[in-house]
Amino acid sequence: MAPAPKYSRLTSEHRRAALEEAALTCMARGGILAFTIDNVCKEAGVSRGLITHHFQSKDGLLVAVYANMYAKSIAAIDAPRPGLSRIAAMIEASFAPEMFSRDVLNIWLTLWGEIANNPVLQAEHRRQYAAYVVNVTAAIDEIATARALTLDTDALARAFIALVDGLGLQRCIEPRLMTPEAAKAACHTLLEPHLGPLGAVG
Repeated sequence: MAPAPKYSRLTSEHRRAALEEAALTCMARGGILAFTIDNVCKEAGVSRGLITHHFQSKDGLLVAVYANMYAKSIAAIDAPRPGLSRIAAMIEASFAPEMFSRDVLNIWLTLWGEIANNPVLQAEHRRQYAAYVVNVTAAIDEIATARALTLDTDALARAFIALVDGLGLQRCIEPRLMTPEAAKAACHTLLEPHLGPLGAVG
């Protein structure tokens, strides 16, 4: 029997994912200044040519990383929590340790800081943000419909998203004051005057 190969060849999909994770690690460590082709390749243990092969350019990698962060966030906040309405579950998930950590928030700050000056990233942001608004609006609609409330749920969803983003920024600036508990309380303070208690639907 022939000996097993010493190394296994990663699939294209796995190599691409590894490069995205390496880019996220660089951003968490040093912001946009650490997001260089050389740093990402060193972190992933690959040659520079793989960035071009998988993403065409540094901007292509940046867009992929942004989509990656949104996908992870949506998956986390969409996870059901027994006994909670969907919007209440979103609040709990948004400020869970894996979402409200310094590393994750540093990555978001790095990406947000690039949006204003990068048209390619702007386009991706518009696409991802629109889907996020739809998702949060549906969660608010669920409880509003169950309680026969007439609301501009789209506007309320956008206000909620803006608050969550602002709380994340404050967490980076003053983590001792902006605790997960304080952040969750702020979201309930925003939503409950419009929706009533958020614990359960009905």
